[in-house]
Amino acid sequence: MSHSITSVLSQIRSLQTQVGQVAPNADVPRSNAIQGLTEGTAITAPSFSQTLEGALKGVNAAQQKSGQLAAAFEKGDPTADLAKVMVASQQSQLAFRATVEVRNRLVQAYQDVMNMPL
Repeated sequence: MSHSITSVLSQIRSLQTQVGQVAPNADVPRSNAIQGLTEGTAITAPSFSQTLEGALKGVNAAQQKSGQLAAAFEKGDPTADLAKVMVASQQSQLAFRATVEVRNRLVQAYQDVMNMPL
């Protein structure tokens, strides 16, 4: 049981780093407590939908990169070695699995709320 929890936590952390990499290009406001305190502006956290959208864009980008590297390797591109292709493939698989796990948990939470007695 603790192994699965550790696995899910590591997947969530991986998604958080991917969201952090995608966010500067997106219009998702990022909160920075130190910057907010020094500038005197209000700190706004991204909404759930913005966070989810950023995570999905990160997963999509990882899958696109993996596909492009695999295609380049198949064409014989010398810059796309097998190690890079395999690492990109594993990263995209991990990101997708984490996304599916988050979806499953959201669906389960929704079902739990809907089945609560009034």
